[in-house]
Amino acid sequence: MKFKSLLLALIIAPTAAMAAERNDIPSCYAQTKLNEFRTAPSGRMLTVVVDQTTPLTQDLQRTAWGHVKRFVKPGDKLRLYSFSAYLEGHYTRLQFAGELENPIDPALLGNVPIMAARKFDNCLKAQQPAMFKQFGKAFASTMGKSSSDIPRSEILFSLKAVAEDLGKTENVQEHVVLLMSDMLEYSDFGSFYQNNGIRQIDPATEMAKVKKQNLLTDFSGARIYVHGAAFVPTTAKNGYRSGKMIQSLQTFWSTYFQESNASLNGFGNPELTIAVE
Repeated sequence: MKFKSLLLALIIAPTAAMAAERNDIPSCYAQTKLNEFRTAPSGRMLTVVVDQTTPLTQDLQRTAWGHVKRFVKPGDKLRLYSFSAYLEGHYTRLQFAGELENPIDPALLGNVPIMAARKFDNCLKAQQPAMFKQFGKAFASTMGKSSSDIPRSEILFSLKAVAEDLGKTENVQEHVVLLMSDMLEYSDFGSFYQNNGIRQIDPATEMAKVKKQNLLTDFSGARIYVHGAAFVPTTAKNGYRSGKMIQSLQTFWSTYFQESNASLNGFGNPELTIAVE
């Protein structure tokens, strides 16, 4: 009887409750039971996507971390994805998802119990440091598992999966993506490598392949910033990158994002030197 009762409860449970959006950061409004005074979120979300076949240097990792900390403000959402190949432990994963809350509207404070308001303020002050700490651990762990020894880099398939997630997020009108990758595809789709180095590509030819394989997607109007493009470890042989190679690579990805409802706003090769905004 107990099992049947539990099963019935699950069947009639509200759909929204069963499909709640992931949030690794506890809500201050919920903890202090002040949900009725909740201020609307900013509508912005920063999505950090890490290609684990690109073992970026510590300096490049620090630069990326700086971009994240400067961008995220109260009311924003923050996510971290990792991908490399369709292998155990290396497929596309959501490593972190969190949201910072906005303070209570000053016009409503007169209706909030004093003790609850104090608890809420203390919680909100601790929320941002807590989120950066938790995100930082996930980011460091994700980067620590990056390796050029992973045999495949399924960039296009993985980006399609991430884009589908973006389209499902709640209360987000402004998507920004920080993509940490060398942007060099090496998969069943094709490869931008040749003889362990980077080959010269023809953007139009590669885009035709993308369309043939149905790999265009919808990034919900996101602004894309790439950090690490054409990165080659100093230990790699045949790692020379000419200006023409990088220009062709950037043209290909700019076209891909434009045709996938996004804009390529920054292309760091390898370091992204403009602000993520």
